[in-house]
Amino acid sequence: MAINTSANRQGRNVVWVAFIVAVFGWGLGFYGPPVYLPALHAKHGWSISLISSAITAHYLMGAVLIANLPTAYRRFGIAPVTMAGAVFSGVGAMAWATAVEPWHLVPALLLSALGWSATSGAALNALVSPWFDKDRPKAISMAFNGASVGGILFTPLWTVLIAVLGMSLAAVLLGFAMMVVIVPLAYLVLRIAPPTAAQQAAKPTRRRELMARGTFITISAAFALGLFAQIGLFAHLIVRLTPDFGPVVGAASISVITFCAILGRTVLAWLLSEHDRRLAMAASLMMQAAGSMALALGDGAPLLVLGCVLFGLGVGNLTSMMPLIAQREFRPADVGTVVALVTATNQAVFALAPGLFGWMRDLTEGYMAAFLIAGAVQILAAAILAMGRRFS
Repeated sequence: MAINTSANRQGRNVVWVAFIVAVFGWGLGFYGPPVYLPALHAKHGWSISLISSAITAHYLMGAVLIANLPTAYRRFGIAPVTMAGAVFSGVGAMAWATAVEPWHLVPALLLSALGWSATSGAALNALVSPWFDKDRPKAISMAFNGASVGGILFTPLWTVLIAVLGMSLAAVLLGFAMMVVIVPLAYLVLRIAPPTAAQQAAKPTRRRELMARGTFITISAAFALGLFAQIGLFAHLIVRLTPDFGPVVGAASISVITFCAILGRTVLAWLLSEHDRRLAMAASLMMQAAGSMALALGDGAPLLVLGCVLFGLGVGNLTSMMPLIAQREFRPADVGTVVALVTATNQAVFALAPGLFGWMRDLTEGYMAAFLIAGAVQILAAAILAMGRRFS
């Protein structure tokens, strides 16, 4: 943990603030855009491909910004960047909801990408990691659980508020709520520097040198592949399950998977200790691969439910384990840059997954091929992680 009792207390406060940042940041920046898709299509009659392209651009622009997040922290500080991220996220949500012409989606996606970059997984790691050493896995797990809670709360909340209040008012309400909650919390809690700040001030390694290392390449490739499979499955899971369970239960599967993600992430964090983090993550990916294949081949409730549970238990680890592996294999001065670069790469890759899975579905007239390929990709990611141990 942190160095003294006062630092311990402050570190716990930072974790709770990071948790709340994750709830709102992921609720608006990650789970929000998929909700905008049907809402904007129904409201304006714009094509699905047009809105989907804007959502993809949101994630791709976010990837570019995330790669530069460490520079922003060094120049402006964690608290100001987090406060600005909350404002950009809130205003961005309002911009999406109040767009009346297709070109209005361009400034909307730029604003939301700015907000998302400052509340992403790389941001959560930057908030929490400097305060913890031995208990870092538990602290990061707690912070990242906020992202899962954001999915549980905000996906149905968006849907209900849009149905009751309309899209514009729903976005204004949630956007202002994020700003009102996050800005003062960040100002009060995140301004305090961690006791390890002096160590973090060491000169960082050049990006090109970091990216050429085998440790970086294997981490980046494995997590990019794992998230590609995961996001592709998420985007199409409701459609896959609807013929077997109906639309209501199909949609509820997302909540089941998210609860499993919290459980899987929390249990792994408590069991991890000093065990090999690459092997632990490889095992998690293999479990997800088994779930993906069950979802691909299952034609009845037992196998499909088992697939959801196995897939869900590994979902949270793909976001929380990457920083923990990086912190074991890189100098403290380089960890923030490594996490930001890997996160940016992940986001650029997984942004393509929903469209490619949809293309495979149309080509094969079903999801079996797409979900089997997802399972194979997860096995490949596990193998890359395990083989990469020789570089660490």
